[in-house]
Amino acid sequence: MSRLSPVTWNELVRRPHALGFEGPYSGRGPHPIMLRDTVRLVIPNPHRGDISVDLIKKILRQGEIDREDWLSA
Repeated sequence: MSRLSPVTWNELVRRPHALGFEGPYSGRGPHPIMLRDTVRLVIPNPHRGDISVDLIKKILRQGEIDREDWLSA
Protein backbone atom coordinates (compact mmCIF):
# COMPACT_ATOMS: atom_id res chain seq x y z
CA MET A 1 0.00 0.00 0.00
CA SER A 2 1.37 3.40 -0.98
CA ARG A 3 1.57 6.23 1.50
CA LEU A 4 -0.39 9.44 1.38
CA SER A 5 1.63 12.63 1.11
CA PRO A 6 0.73 16.32 1.42
CA VAL A 7 -0.69 17.92 -1.73
CA THR A 8 -1.28 21.44 -2.99
CA TRP A 9 -4.80 22.87 -3.01
CA ASN A 10 -4.93 22.58 -6.81
CA GLU A 11 -4.01 18.90 -6.55
CA LEU A 12 -6.68 18.46 -3.87
CA VAL A 13 -9.27 19.70 -6.39
CA ARG A 14 -7.83 17.80 -9.40
CA ARG A 15 -7.97 14.34 -7.83
CA PRO A 16 -11.66 14.38 -6.83
CA HIS A 17 -12.44 15.69 -10.34
CA ALA A 18 -10.70 12.59 -11.72
CA LEU A 19 -12.93 10.50 -9.42
CA GLY A 20 -16.19 12.03 -10.65
CA PHE A 21 -16.69 14.99 -8.29
CA GLU A 22 -17.85 18.35 -9.64
CA GLY A 23 -16.98 21.76 -8.31
CA PRO A 24 -15.71 23.36 -6.21
CA TYR A 25 -18.84 25.38 -5.52
CA SER A 26 -19.57 28.00 -2.90
CA GLY A 27 -21.44 26.24 -0.13
CA ARG A 28 -23.65 27.76 2.53
CA GLY A 29 -20.72 27.71 4.93
CA PRO A 30 -17.30 29.29 4.71
CA HIS A 31 -15.70 26.41 2.72
CA PRO A 32 -16.06 25.30 -0.90
CA ILE A 33 -17.81 22.00 -1.62
CA MET A 34 -17.47 19.34 -4.31
CA LEU A 35 -20.34 17.02 -5.28
CA ARG A 36 -20.69 13.49 -6.66
CA ASP A 37 -24.22 12.06 -6.72
CA THR A 38 -25.38 12.40 -3.09
CA VAL A 39 -21.87 12.73 -1.61
CA ARG A 40 -20.91 16.23 -0.50
CA LEU A 41 -17.20 16.90 0.05
CA VAL A 42 -16.22 20.02 2.02
CA ILE A 43 -12.71 21.18 1.15
CA PRO A 44 -10.51 23.86 2.72
CA ASN A 45 -10.30 27.33 1.26
CA PRO A 46 -7.40 27.91 -1.16
CA HIS A 47 -4.15 28.73 0.61
CA ARG A 48 -0.43 28.67 -0.05
CA GLY A 49 0.67 25.75 2.10
CA ASP A 50 0.17 22.08 1.32
CA ILE A 51 -2.83 20.13 2.59
CA SER A 52 -1.68 17.83 5.41
CA VAL A 53 -2.01 14.05 5.36
CA ASP A 54 -4.34 14.19 8.39
CA LEU A 55 -6.72 16.52 6.55
CA ILE A 56 -6.52 14.39 3.40
CA LYS A 57 -7.55 11.33 5.45
CA LYS A 58 -10.59 13.22 6.79
CA ILE A 59 -11.51 14.34 3.27
CA LEU A 60 -11.22 10.77 1.96
CA ARG A 61 -13.55 9.47 4.69
CA GLN A 62 -16.04 12.28 4.13
CA GLY A 63 -16.01 11.79 0.35
CA GLU A 64 -16.16 7.98 0.59
CA ILE A 65 -12.96 7.81 -1.46
CA ASP A 66 -10.73 4.75 -1.30
CA ARG A 67 -7.05 5.46 -0.56
CA GLU A 68 -5.88 3.51 -3.62
CA ASP A 69 -8.36 5.37 -5.86
CA TRP A 70 -7.01 8.67 -4.49
CA LEU A 71 -3.42 7.66 -5.14
CA SER A 72 -4.15 6.51 -8.68
CA ALA A 73 -6.21 9.59 -9.62
